[in-house]
Amino acid sequence: MRGISIPCSASSPVVATFGCSKPAGLEHVLLFNGRQTVRRLESMSLYTDEIENEQKPARMIRERLAGTASSLDANRKIKRVLTTVLLITIASGMGIGFWSLSRQLAPQLISAPVSSKRSVPTSLPEKSIAVLPFENLSEDKQNAFFADGVQDDILTALSKVADLKVINRTSVNTYAAGRQRNLSEIAQSLGVAYVLEGNVRRSGENVSITAQLTDARTTECLWAESYQRDLAGVFAIHSEIVQRITSLLHANVTSTEQAAIEERPTKDLGAYGLYVRAKALIATISLNAQINEKLREAVQLLDQAIARDQDFYLAYCQLSAAHDYLYFFGLDHTPSRLALADAALKAVVRLRPNAGETHLARANFFYRCYLDYDHARTELALAQHALPNNSEIFEVTGYIDRRQGLWNESARSLQRALELDPRNFFMLQQIALSYQEFRQFGAMAAALDRALMLIPRDLDTRVTRALVDLEWRADPRPLHEAVSKILAEDPAAAPDLAAQWLYVALCERDAAAASQALVAIPASGISTDLNFPRSWCQGLAARARGDAAAAQAAFVAARAELERTVSEQPNYGPAFCVLGLIDAGLGRKEDALREGRHAVELLPITKDSIDGAELMKYLGVIYVWCGEKDLAVDQIAATLKIPSTLSYGNLKLHPYWDALRGEPRFEQIVANLAPKKPEK
Repeated sequence: MRGISIPCSASSPVVATFGCSKPAGLEHVLLFNGRQTVRRLESMSLYTDEIENEQKPARMIRERLAGTASSLDANRKIKRVLTTVLLITIASGMGIGFWSLSRQLAPQLISAPVSSKRSVPTSLPEKSIAVLPFENLSEDKQNAFFADGVQDDILTALSKVADLKVINRTSVNTYAAGRQRNLSEIAQSLGVAYVLEGNVRRSGENVSITAQLTDARTTECLWAESYQRDLAGVFAIHSEIVQRITSLLHANVTSTEQAAIEERPTKDLGAYGLYVRAKALIATISLNAQINEKLREAVQLLDQAIARDQDFYLAYCQLSAAHDYLYFFGLDHTPSRLALADAALKAVVRLRPNAGETHLARANFFYRCYLDYDHARTELALAQHALPNNSEIFEVTGYIDRRQGLWNESARSLQRALELDPRNFFMLQQIALSYQEFRQFGAMAAALDRALMLIPRDLDTRVTRALVDLEWRADPRPLHEAVSKILAEDPAAAPDLAAQWLYVALCERDAAAASQALVAIPASGISTDLNFPRSWCQGLAARARGDAAAAQAAFVAARAELERTVSEQPNYGPAFCVLGLIDAGLGRKEDALREGRHAVELLPITKDSIDGAELMKYLGVIYVWCGEKDLAVDQIAATLKIPSTLSYGNLKLHPYWDALRGEPRFEQIVANLAPKKPEK
């Protein structure tokens, strides 16, 4: 549902929910309904019977209207309900929701804690398997990618057999090769009966692969075999292993599935190595600060792979995904990047028009490049038939649900994804981010704690977990300590830490730490809730320390960069939002207000409930910096009525809001957000 576009002048009093003034005749501001990088948690339910659903408002109204016409008191109730109905009808007709009308009507995720222990199933599915990482025994450790490719190819082929339950790669890859493994515990954790493991040794043009299938319930080795071939026959080995496993597990394999098992990804092993390396890079972009660099490197590797084999279907699939991500995250939201994504997808369709991976690639393209949720859902439904064990289908469905403000549906979709990928820490990270949107910080912390049980050394998860205390309790110490500890462990991690390092330094008013963080920021800038150029970060830090001249110079440089961006991306709201922030910092009030409001008009929360809410939040910052304090407070209040990342800690500590300190309405909002002290 799209909202009516109402023109706004720079001087008009706007409580910005979507960049336009409220409709004439309404005394209260109505907000758009709805509300950024969620993947079955075995011991966590993301929804309960108490969660409201989309039909409840109408059902509640009907129930309240029924049987109440017999008294004056009842008539008064009806009038109140009809008034509510009228407001909701007006809001709905304009594409506006009713968070501001009745907060309790909004669907919410619950804040129940996540248990640190997985509930163990009483029985395991008979036809279920996990393919663990294969150990690389090659003398040249550069051939590690080759072992990764063997495991990946076997897992991918098995996952296309609908009669099997196959655990997805993110979960199995948490059990590294070369270590002592307790297969019974692993199988229980993953919910499978069988485990495949093995090793790979490559020497020159020859390869040796050993595979072993174990019934983890009894620890009995059902089958083991070693294969020695030249490199040209490596994919034939994969097919033989897969066919032996399906036979041992008595799986029904259709002719279509058999054909998929026998497919060879490429005839060029050099191209295959490039593909495996690129795929690994794309898999690590989650919360990583260097997402831009990783995706661009992956594109280069995939371009090289395709240059060696122009019919390399899987490489085109990954290339399509990489271009989609660069466009979707605003790292390169230009027509040229969109054209590259389109060209990669056309190659995918040309090579295998009806394959499940093709439908999945089309779904990602429609979603990430056009926010075309309906077409994406159609393609996901088609993909599911061909890829019965692919968790990404349910994962992407969950992300689309979330972008449309369908939080309960998102939780259900992501739980289904986790059934196939139960140790996927990326989805746990995303679940945590969903809780952050609802300011359910206890649940956010619990989800991240569970992720850290799987990947205790993961930098991004550690930093995000430490961030919880800042946002929840306005306590920056855990984040400060986490940054310091990680830097002491690995100074080369500084670029990955730069965004949060700068954030905590600003919140602590630590100019020296802010300067150190600025040095670590990559030349491409930082990608957090929006994409900010490095010069913007320099201007923000200078402004915070009171250096007006340095701030002016940095913001001028940032503006030149953003002018190019908006000229290349004239319909991209986040870019206009950053330009508005820069102009606010430069004192260009009229430009800043126009750009900030235009950003919210371009991407309202009805179109994207996550990024749209970020634009609403930053419009509040623009109002503050432009001296429009009343509008700023109104905007903060409006943003807090929808899921968003605006928090107690951010409002309490960040220099963004310094001009509002001492303002009674602002201070009351901050006080109301403060976590309640437990009763003694």
